[in-house]
Amino acid sequence: MLYETIRPLLFSLDPETAHEFSLASLHVLGRFLPAGKPAESDPVQLMGLSFPNRIGLAAGLDKNGEAIDGLARFGFGFIEIGTVTPRPQPGNPRPRMFRLPEVRGIINRMGFNNHGVEVLVANVKAAKYRGILGINIGKNFDTPIEQAADDYLACLDKVYPLASYVTVNISSPNTKNLRQLQGESELDDLLGRLKARQQQLTETHGRYVPLTLKIAPDLEPEQVTTIADALRRHRIDGVIATNTTISRDKVQGVRYAEQQGGLSGAPVFEASTAVVAQLAHALAGELPIIAAGGVLDGRAARAKLDAGAGLVQVYSGLIYRGPGLVGECVRATADHRHSAAPHPSGPARAA
Repeated sequence: MLYETIRPLLFSLDPETAHEFSLASLHVLGRFLPAGKPAESDPVQLMGLSFPNRIGLAAGLDKNGEAIDGLARFGFGFIEIGTVTPRPQPGNPRPRMFRLPEVRGIINRMGFNNHGVEVLVANVKAAKYRGILGINIGKNFDTPIEQAADDYLACLDKVYPLASYVTVNISSPNTKNLRQLQGESELDDLLGRLKARQQQLTETHGRYVPLTLKIAPDLEPEQVTTIADALRRHRIDGVIATNTTISRDKVQGVRYAEQQGGLSGAPVFEASTAVVAQLAHALAGELPIIAAGGVLDGRAARAKLDAGAGLVQVYSGLIYRGPGLVGECVRATADHRHSAAPHPSGPARAA
């Protein structure tokens, strides 16, 4: 009810200004109020982690980990922050975020704007939150694609001691050539290097931190199969499906539809859910799927589980529905019995 009251004010602001205002408010809220607790409902064990419920925050909302404690009060079963890069970068020129309220969509071309991994690490250390925390990592825009793995490894080294799991983002459409890393040979090389470093870090820190890969919705079925094979071959711990789409099929004629960037929200629901189903078929339960894309109500969250996901993330839905969306989705997925085979890589522990 409160969000319905303030949403017109937020929607009267430029989308990025509203985003910044909301994050700043959540930062203050988290600083002065006791730590929030997740809604306890149908806990699930995946990737060696115990999730108190199946609904999480997708990366992108809190890139620098500035508002973790405020966001924790929404009742999420897990929170993912980032995408973070080794060095700070401003991202693409503004304006770079556009609302499409007629279809409950958002287009963004932020370009991995963030303060760099050192700032994110400091923010995580300062947070009171002790739940499951995913950290999403990427490459700097000016790092040649041939050297992208070096950026991912640099971030992995920094965030590993603090993360419950680490997500490798190779699917944003807003960093030049990034999606090339979804190609068979490029992906094979990247995953091989990340898995080797994960094993080294496990020995160094005495704890196993799962790795997940975030992929795009704009993939042909054979590409999804190729990615699934690579995930199994390299014993990656999970996959997030999906990022934003570059397709405009669902928003033809809508204001701002011509803007460049990734489209999220309701228009990406069908494509992202189709990728979840394709992955579920290809992986046959060998590793868990975290679904993201177009979850604006409890039915959509349930549909993601029915397609084969074990967990669900929200982001754009929060813009249109507010924090009440989290509780609705938790309730809608509470009685879903999703089984996932234990991963052979070994146990993991939350940070």
